Amino acid sequence: MKNIKFSFLGLGLAIATLTACSTKNEANMTVSGLDQAAFDTTINEKPVRLYTLKNDNGMEVCITNFGGRLVSLVVPDKDGNPQDVVLGYDNVAQYADSVNSPSDFGAAIGRYANRINKGKIVIAGDTIQLPTNNFGHCLHGGPSGWQYQVYDAVQPNDSTLELTMNSKDGDNNFPGNVKAVVTYVARSNNSLDITYKATTDKETIINMTNHSYFNLNGDPTKDVENCLLYINADNYTPTDTTYMTTGEIAKVEGTPMDFRTPTEIGKNVNNFDFEQIKNANGYDHNWCLNTYKDGKGDDTQVAASLYSPITGILLEVYTNEPGIQVYTGNFLEGKVEGKKGIAYNKHASCCLETQKYPDTPNKPEWPSATLKPGEEYYSHCVFKFSVK
Repeated sequence: MKNIKFSFLGLGLAIATLTACSTKNEANMTVSGLDQAAFDTTINEKPVRLYTLKNDNGMEVCITNFGGRLVSLVVPDKDGNPQDVVLGYDNVAQYADSVNSPSDFGAAIGRYANRINKGKIVIAGDTIQLPTNNFGHCLHGGPSGWQYQVYDAVQPNDSTLELTMNSKDGDNNFPGNVKAVVTYVARSNNSLDITYKATTDKETIINMTNHSYFNLNGDPTKDVENCLLYINADNYTPTDTTYMTTGEIAKVEGTPMDFRTPTEIGKNVNNFDFEQIKNANGYDHNWCLNTYKDGKGDDTQVAASLYSPITGILLEVYTNEPGIQVYTGNFLEGKVEGKKGIAYNKHASCCLETQKYPDTPNKPEWPSATLKPGEEYYSHCVFKFSVK
C-alpha cells in the first residue's frame, strides 16, 4: 500500500490522500473493470468514492460523487455480452485534474449547463458578471462548476443513488444559497432514470444536465460516425463561431441538422460546406424538442435516440426539458487517455444533454431558467437501453 498526495491548483482543489493498491484487488473490481479503490479519497475535506447501481437484467452503473459523474454504464448487447457504453477515466485523480485532463465526462452539470453569453446575466434588476471560461462565455457553471465539486451521497438501495449539492450564495458568482438533489435510479427495464431538483433562498438561474459521452459500439477506439441518430425536433438554435446561440430558431428541414429520421452521424458531421457544422467543428448544437409544447415537456415520448449497428444497442432519451444539446466529441483528438489507457479520438462519442436552451437568461422569449424562493426546480431525463 502507498499514499499519494495530489494538489490541483487550477481549481483550488485540495486532495488529501488517495490510497492506491499496487495490485488490483479483484473483490473491488466492477463489471466494467473499475477498481473502486482508485476512487476512495478526500477532496476539499469531503469523502469521495465510487458507487455501484445494479438491476437484475445485466445493467451496472458506476458513479462517483466527485462531480456526480457517471463513470461507467454497462448494458448487454444483442449477443448478451456486457458493454460499457460511456467514456471516462478509471481513477478520480484524472477527473480532478482540470489542468492535465480537463473533462465533463459523465458529470452532473450545474449551476447552468451550456453557455451564457459573455458571462453576463441580469437577475432582479442586478447585472451579474459570471466567470468566463470558454471563448469569452461562461460554460457549465464556470471553471469550478459542480462537475469539479463534491456532492454528498446517500445510497438507499442497490439501484438508487441520491447526490446533494449545497451551493453557497456567490458560488462562481451565481446568486442564492441553492440546494440541489440529483437522483440516479437503475430501473429494471435497463433505463437510467435521472431527476434533478433544486431550491433557492434568492432569485437565481438553474439548468442542470448529465454530460455523458456515449459510445454504443462497445469499443471506444471506434468512432460513432456509424451510429444512427434520431432527434425529435423540427428546429434548432444556430450558433456563431464562439459556439454562442444567435437568438435565431431555425428549421432543420433541408439541412444536415435534420435527424427526424434515424441518420448516420457520419453522413454530415464533417460537412464543413454547411456553416453551422464548420462553426462547431461538427455537431455541438441545441435542438428544440417537439416533445415540449405550451411550456411543458412530455417525458413519455422519445426525444432522441442513438443506435449502434455493431452491438445492436439502442439508447432512447426521454425528458421534460425543451432542448437537447448534441455534441459529437469534436475536441477529442487522441490527447486524452481514458479507461483502460484508451486514447479518445475525434468523434469517439455522442453527448445527449437535456437542457434549457443555451443562454436562456439573456433571451427572455425562450423557456425560462429562473428559480425563485418558494419554487422548486425539477428536471427529468431517462436514458433507456434495449437491443435491436
